[in-house]
Amino acid sequence: MVRSRKATLRDIDEAALALPEVTRDPPSGGRPTFQVRGRTFAFARGARKDAFDPQTGQPYEDVLAFSCTAEDKEAMVSDEDSPWFTTPHWNGYNAVLLLERDIGRLTAQEIREVVTDAWLAKAPKQVAKQFLGGA
Repeated sequence: MVRSRKATLRDIDEAALALPEVTRDPPSGGRPTFQVRGRTFAFARGARKDAFDPQTGQPYEDVLAFSCTAEDKEAMVSDEDSPWFTTPHWNGYNAVLLLERDIGRLTAQEIREVVTDAWLAKAPKQVAKQFLGGA
């Protein structure tokens, strides 16, 4: 089995923009927000006091958020070796967080799957069905 290369921030852009009806704000550069028909499914979040480095106490300034299902969230954050995490602020919200600096802990294929699943969580049902090859 050939292992996919390490993921990069560019992989998020490419994966998101390859999906139907996706917009990126800003259109290029900067810390993006991706939406499908106005519904955000992935974005770069600014520093907040609820997401901080436990060693330094400083807020993380490089948090990425991805929509997901409750089941996927539980699976992704339950492994202590996983780069995915959540904070109390995100309790009850179906999304997982990732630090930009940890993106290389994932493969390009893994990040494409997470971005696609995030899109599927927010895309209108008919758009998602067409994307998945449904009638």
